[in-house]
Amino acid sequence: MKFVFLNGGFAGFIIAGAGSYWAGHPADRVLFDAAVGCLVGAILFRWFWTVLLRGVRDSLSARRAAAPAAPRSK
Repeated sequence: MKFVFLNGGFAGFIIAGAGSYWAGHPADRVLFDAAVGCLVGAILFRWFWTVLLRGVRDSLSARRAAAPAAPRSK
């Protein structure tokens, strides 16, 4: 979970900072926009990771429930 959170923060920082720099904002505004992007990116990646894990768990439990019981050999 930490890895996903950190990657989301890094991606948000880079994307928002680059966009703000490209828009021609002064350095203090670029850093502020990048910090907000870091927070938003981390939260979005965490949410996406939670949705992804829930989907994997649901598909695994559905697959186990649908599988026929294997006969036991003595």
